[in-house]
Amino acid sequence: MKRLNLKSFLTLILLSGGIAYGQQDTIEHVIADRVNSVAAQQKPYVILISADGFRADYAEKYHADNLIRLGQQGVRATAMLPSFPSVTFPNHYTIATGLYPSHHGLVNNTFYDSLKNATYSMGDKAKVRDGSWYGGVPLWVLAEQQQTLSASMFWVGSEAAVNGIRPTYYYNFNDKISIDKRINIVKNWLSLPEEKRPHLITFYLSEPDHAGHRYGPDAPETAAAVKSVDSIINLLTIAVKETGLPVNFLFVSDHGMTSVDRDHPIPMPSAIDTSKFIIPSSGTMMVLHAKNKADILYVYNQLKQQENHFKVYLKSNTPASFHYGEADDRLNRIGDILLVPEWPYVFSEKKPGIGYHGFDPATVKDMQATFMAWGPAFKSNLQIPTFENIHVYPLITTLLGLDITMPVDGRKEVLQSILK
Repeated sequence: MKRLNLKSFLTLILLSGGIAYGQQDTIEHVIADRVNSVAAQQKPYVILISADGFRADYAEKYHADNLIRLGQQGVRATAMLPSFPSVTFPNHYTIATGLYPSHHGLVNNTFYDSLKNATYSMGDKAKVRDGSWYGGVPLWVLAEQQQTLSASMFWVGSEAAVNGIRPTYYYNFNDKISIDKRINIVKNWLSLPEEKRPHLITFYLSEPDHAGHRYGPDAPETAAAVKSVDSIINLLTIAVKETGLPVNFLFVSDHGMTSVDRDHPIPMPSAIDTSKFIIPSSGTMMVLHAKNKADILYVYNQLKQQENHFKVYLKSNTPASFHYGEADDRLNRIGDILLVPEWPYVFSEKKPGIGYHGFDPATVKDMQATFMAWGPAFKSNLQIPTFENIHVYPLITTLLGLDITMPVDGRKEVLQSILK
C-alpha cells in the first residue's frame, strides 16, 4: 500500500479519528428519565481523555506543544504505569474502575472464561456490549448511582450495562464520527440545562496506537499521529472554554509502544499440544487453559526446559508485581500456564509487525503511559513521579465528590497532593 505523506496522514487522523476494531452505529444513546440531583448540579466537571498508545515520552519526542503547555499549566507525571498486561481493554477499564485487570475481569484484549466456556474479544460487539463480562463499578456507573449524570464519547465498558447501568449519554464506538463532530457533541453536552448536563465525560482517541503498530514508535507517521492528537486536545479545550464552566481535564493513555525483533519471532513451543489447551491469545503473552487439569504440571515442566527468550509461569507462581496470579483471579480468566516473552521478542508464526505493547511495564520502559491534568481543581506547574494507573479512579471520585462503594486497588492518598 502506498505510504501516506505526513500532511495526508495528519488530515486523515484529524477527520476520521483513526481506524479501530469495528464499525458501529453513529447514534447518540440517551437515557431520558435521569436528572442531576440538586447537589450534583453544584459539582465541578471532569473530562477524562485517553489517547491510545500515547507513550510517556511522546509529547517531548514529537513536540506536542499544546499538551506540553497544558501539562505545565497543571500537573504532569513523569509517567503512568499501566497494569499488566499493558494492552488496551484491560488498562482502559482499570482506569475506569481502579481495579487491576485480574480483579475487574478484563484480563486481556482477548481471553477465555472457563465458567462461561466462552471467549471475550474486543472485536466481538455482542460480548463488548454484554455487561456480565465486566466487574467493578466504573466511574460512570458510580456517578449515575449517586444522581450525577455522565456521558461517554467512547470508553471501554461504556457500551455495556455494567451493574445494569450505562452512561446517560453515550455513543457506541465508531471511527467514522469526525473529530469536529465529537468535539461539538461534548460542547453540546456541557450546554444542556443544569439538571441534564453531564459532570463526567469520557473521550477516547484511537491514535497514536494504530500508527505505532503499523509504522513503529519512531516513524514519521507516528509523529504525525501524535501531532494530530495534540491539535485535537487544543481544539477540545478551546471549545470547552467557551462554555465558561469549571472543567477539569485529565489526559491519559493506556500503554506505550515499542519496536520488536521482527527477524526472530518465537514459534509455539513444541511442548504444547494444541488439542489439549485452549489458547485465546499470544503475541506478548501466550495463555494456556488446560482442558484437563492433569496435563498442567507435565506441560509446564516441559516448557520450563524450552525457555528461550520467554518465561513460563503457572498461575500460582507469577511475579507479584503482575497482580495476575491465582490469588488475584477473581473471575477465573487468567489461564493455567502463562508464557511471557522477554522484550524485544514476541510469539508469532510469521514475521511480526513493527510496533507492539503488552510487555511488563515495570521492566520495559517503552510500555509506560502518559498522565496530565489541568483545570481549576489542580495545582499549577507541578511534576510528580511515576504512579500506577489504578490511582486515577479515586482521584476522579474526589473531584466529583462521589463515594466509592466497593473496595478498589487504587488509593486516594497517592494523588491527593496534586489538588489545590
